[in-house]
Amino acid sequence: MSIEQELNDELKDAMRNKDQARLAAIRGVKSDMGKRLSEPGATGDADDSMWVEVIAGFVKRNQKAKAEYDGLGERGAEFSAKLAAESEYLSRWLPTKLDEAATRLIVDQVIVAAGAVGPGDAGKVMGLIMADHKDDVDGSLVNRLVRAALAE
Repeated sequence: MSIEQELNDELKDAMRNKDQARLAAIRGVKSDMGKRLSEPGATGDADDSMWVEVIAGFVKRNQKAKAEYDGLGERGAEFSAKLAAESEYLSRWLPTKLDEAATRLIVDQVIVAAGAVGPGDAGKVMGLIMADHKDDVDGSLVNRLVRAALAE
């Protein structure tokens, strides 16, 4: 079953069960996909890889907004929890990422292979890692680990 079919089935189930968190997440993703398909040059057909990209973008935006709401303390707690629930629900359609230890191993290997010696080489190392492991690693984690390793 394609991701689009799964989302449509999940949407119907969420409406039947009056599950507002799932409804909001699915409707948000479907809205983003509609925008993506209406862009100039769009083919009009959405395959699973396009759905994964849209869901990943939606989750990333939610996580950034969640961090901002977390900074508001108690005032933003309710909306922060809503965004966290949406992201957690949608993450089932996203590929799993390597944990910090495995990512650190890749970072260390690429730093040695590239001959990187200082903070000025961070962009080069990031580029090499993301070119080979884009789907396997979290870019923000890689950035943090590269900068920490090259700052020493």
